[in-house]
Amino acid sequence: MSFINIAIIGLGYVGLPLAVEFAKKYPVTGYDIKKKRVDELKQGRDSTLEVSADELRSVLRDSNSTHTDRSEGLYISSDAKDLEESNYYIVTVPTPTDKNNRPDLTPLLKASEIIGKVLKPGDIVVYESTVYPGATEEECVPVLEKYSGLKYKTSHCHTEQSEASIFAVPSTQYFFCGYSPERINPGDKEHTVTKIKKVTSGSTPEAAQNIDQLYRSIITAGTHLASSIKVAEAAKVIENSQRDINIAFVNELAMIFNRLGIDTHEVLEAAGTKWNFLPFKPGLVGGHCIGVDPYYLAQKAQESGYHPEIILAGRRLNDNMGTYIASEVVKLLIARDCKVKGATVLMLGITFKENCPDIRNTRAVDIAKELKQYGAAVEIYDPWADPNDVMSQYGLESLSTLNSNHYDAVILTVAHNHFKTIAIRQLLASNDGIVYDVKGVLPIDQVDGRL
Repeated sequence: MSFINIAIIGLGYVGLPLAVEFAKKYPVTGYDIKKKRVDELKQGRDSTLEVSADELRSVLRDSNSTHTDRSEGLYISSDAKDLEESNYYIVTVPTPTDKNNRPDLTPLLKASEIIGKVLKPGDIVVYESTVYPGATEEECVPVLEKYSGLKYKTSHCHTEQSEASIFAVPSTQYFFCGYSPERINPGDKEHTVTKIKKVTSGSTPEAAQNIDQLYRSIITAGTHLASSIKVAEAAKVIENSQRDINIAFVNELAMIFNRLGIDTHEVLEAAGTKWNFLPFKPGLVGGHCIGVDPYYLAQKAQESGYHPEIILAGRRLNDNMGTYIASEVVKLLIARDCKVKGATVLMLGITFKENCPDIRNTRAVDIAKELKQYGAAVEIYDPWADPNDVMSQYGLESLSTLNSNHYDAVILTVAHNHFKTIAIRQLLASNDGIVYDVKGVLPIDQVDGRL
């Protein structure tokens, strides 16, 4: 490949680790519309904790450098003009759902508009954000064409361009696209970006090869070149849909076994002795991927005239787990002759998963909201979550310290390692208090109920 200058659009949980890895070999401009985020990264701090301060500072260009430097390193900016020198644009912005669980492509289309205004002939735009099959070419490409004045090059386009590298003989009219789904697992320090096999694709065979070679240069786990952009998009969206359905199954099992007086985790442990049993556990399903992606696939399926039964059934069940857990806690309080209205309940954890500060689409808030409907006072303690973010996103206050001998019930909602070291029963106001373990990680003799 010819000289490569990469722009990463969106410096969150996905974009920043990717930018850091690419910056070890190429000149990279990291762009984000949030000036606060840009400022903290320029200072070598990552509030998502996905990249250590030492690693981030090791690739940051010094204060005297510019985005036009042709040496490896990371230049951070919130000025779209700094993207003009790039020839690879990698989009890693969020793709959420709205309040009605419909896909919201607004961040993706805004990013496409920004890129379109600086796009040049021969440039490649790669999308990593999770979408439904067809979104890249049906939704994003028209925006790129509108703002760039260029044409999208696919295998079906006829030009006099040779089969040589697109950078060796750049088109005077066309740009190219690709899709390479992100596979970041927030908080996971073992399965980091370079250690997870990467799916790649491109709008022409030549573009696909260039994109695959680019990722292969940093992904030690290797790559898988898909036959088309749509195949790569579909592969991504079913990864998390599959997990969602499997978790919904064990959540339903938990509801059944609770009625039968059987411990779900003991059942799963016994069943897990079979070599091909899948080790899923019941729990809350939130975050930006598993709790969102199935709705993208369902939306596209419905547009094509098919109503997805299993996908939406799994989503409904998992979305209602917070309500179910709250009702189980209420039943336990009533069984102990403890008051429900006016009860003080502590929730340990508000992030969507353990050992991670990410609170996006956390379903732990559903427990708090439901308990408040019963008239209970709910307090939240989570040393991983930023209290300001919790308040701004969910309107919930977070404790800075724990209060001993204070609560009628304590609910372990997130399995942070820190919580496993706490003497949780000492937080209860009396021996009649309730400890409910959503994650099934506490000693069984220390809890009164678990999912």
